[in-house]
Amino acid sequence: MTKWSNQTRDGPKPCREQDNGLFEITARDGRARLGRLHTAHGVLETPCLLPVINPNIRTIEPREMWDRYGIQAVITNSYVIWKHDYLREKAQKEGVHALLDFPGIVMTDSGTFQSYIYGDVEVGVEEIVEFQASIGVDIATMLDIFTRPDMSYEEVDEAVEETITRGVTSLECAKEMMLNGPIQGGLFSDLREKSASEMSNLDFAVHPIGGIVPIMEQQSYVELAKIILACKGKLNPSKPVHLFGCGHPMLFPMAVALGADLFDSAAYALFARDGRLLCPWGTERIDELVEWPLMMPCVAECTPEEVRALDKDAKLKILAHYNLEMTLAEFARCRQAVREGKIWELAEKRSHQHPSLRDAWNYILDLKSEWILESQQTPKSGGVAWMSDETALRPELVRARNRLIERWSPLHDGRVLIIHGESGPWRERAGNLIARLKNVESDLVILISTPIGLLPYSLEDLQPFAHIDGAGNVWKKEPMLDDLKVLNLDGRELILLDLEGDELHERAFELLGLEPGDACPREMIWREQIIDKLRVLFNVKTEDAVAVMEGVTYVKSKTGRVRNVIASDGKHLFSPTLSHGGMSMTIEGAKWAHSLDSGLARVTVIEDAEPFIRKGRNVFHAFVSACDDLTRIGEMCLIVNSKDELLGIGVAQCDAKEMLAFSKGIAVKVRAGNPPLMG
Repeated sequence: MTKWSNQTRDGPKPCREQDNGLFEITARDGRARLGRLHTAHGVLETPCLLPVINPNIRTIEPREMWDRYGIQAVITNSYVIWKHDYLREKAQKEGVHALLDFPGIVMTDSGTFQSYIYGDVEVGVEEIVEFQASIGVDIATMLDIFTRPDMSYEEVDEAVEETITRGVTSLECAKEMMLNGPIQGGLFSDLREKSASEMSNLDFAVHPIGGIVPIMEQQSYVELAKIILACKGKLNPSKPVHLFGCGHPMLFPMAVALGADLFDSAAYALFARDGRLLCPWGTERIDELVEWPLMMPCVAECTPEEVRALDKDAKLKILAHYNLEMTLAEFARCRQAVREGKIWELAEKRSHQHPSLRDAWNYILDLKSEWILESQQTPKSGGVAWMSDETALRPELVRARNRLIERWSPLHDGRVLIIHGESGPWRERAGNLIARLKNVESDLVILISTPIGLLPYSLEDLQPFAHIDGAGNVWKKEPMLDDLKVLNLDGRELILLDLEGDELHERAFELLGLEPGDACPREMIWREQIIDKLRVLFNVKTEDAVAVMEGVTYVKSKTGRVRNVIASDGKHLFSPTLSHGGMSMTIEGAKWAHSLDSGLARVTVIEDAEPFIRKGRNVFHAFVSACDDLTRIGEMCLIVNSKDELLGIGVAQCDAKEMLAFSKGIAVKVRAGNPPLMG
């Protein structure tokens, strides 16, 4: 067996006193987010698992979790400690960290789950909170009322009301201690929303979603998705959300994509006792294995057969380590997927692992939730792995298509040409042809058929449309002609041109009934590209986009693509982003955008922040005093003071609600400041 080194890690560094209890976002992909929860025993990086520690039965020692695996936080049960004299006395004398021999963050549950299992607990609401404070818990939990799936609406409503009432009392007892405020509501979405709204009005540090263990035991994953969505939409976004009892790796990508931050479970130990191994696709029984389903460090030097031959305790420890390592590996995959903007891709892959999970995935896609869609950043870096027709239903792709439909309209009133049959980059195959056609018929509207829908040729490099990595047959499908209506092009003469095959130019002119001609000036193509990107990416009105392009010149790359757009007075306005087809705006462009009556969202900052923003420093949440409702994640915004004077331009890191809710972290990454006028 692999030997564990006895090497120890240093203890955690406490957060700054003024940051204790605060949560900040460091990266995100839609509603999925990487965060940092600040505590007296270190800063917890999320999303992550808090392994459940039974203080009486330690399958894996908490100290090993800290030293060997770098686990930053664990959860144990304060009711179990309170109930056993020898545990209570040691915890109150030496503290819960010494009791567990764990230097990191310790969260405790209150006994609510025991009331679900055994019917009742002996401890009082105030008593259990005060006890948790007495043993030095980092994040405690109030004694809420567990709502079972079989409870009636009236019973659940009463439990929700009682939990809210207890929440007020519990916070008074907690004083400075961080406290969990669980969200209950059973299977009733309106009661989940009610619980989330009311508990958000109280000053809890974390909001666990409770009452979901029996739902997961029944593999009712559609109900789990409904519960997460009902709660998340109403909760204060500046508080981390904890899924109480969710510990199966199969569920992590979907839950993370929906915005869950913290997870806890004893599954690593419970499944090991049953001889089962956790995997991203379900579980495997050790008795049936010849090979390991996935190779984990703890079994690198042994086979399933050798593990089966061990005594009961040794076998249990190996399987528990395997399950813990598998769980940690899946969280690492999720976090990396968020960094790369691919959490929905990972969730789509995992959805094929179990029929009930598949049902939940289909429910989420069919719902087309605005709360999910409006959070998707588009365009963004990276390609799109096309796995099936349902890939088009991923929220990020739906958001990109919706924004195109909402903001784009044809600049010309001529015929419509749709080119189809091949993937991009289309400029290499058809760029010269387009220039020749536009020179002969300047009002021709040219579209590209993509798996997501029809795309104006002026946006031929725009992610995700132009960055789809799929099998050849994905591009052989018939164009989505229904899109002509939503793009305000129905009723026009339509010509289809297949890019596959020889003599493309000859075929195109013949189909259109035109005499071949020379190519138009490239500036004519570039002008239309910039106008359409201003409209689609920056929400600029057509007349304003057309006006600003009068008399501009261009700086081009070696490959003939636009690098910079220069105004007639020589000022640099815009720069297309060649990696994903987007566009950035300089401070001079921002001054123009600031003069418009619509377009980019405005974020207003307090007076103390003004000199820093003008120097190009980022906008922190604590500096924001107001923002437009149309503020969206990943979109450029104007930064102004209370007098609406332009201070800078940047990229919003959150939506309008989040902009004002958080008190720590970056709200806007500033691209350029607007220095004050001298003299």
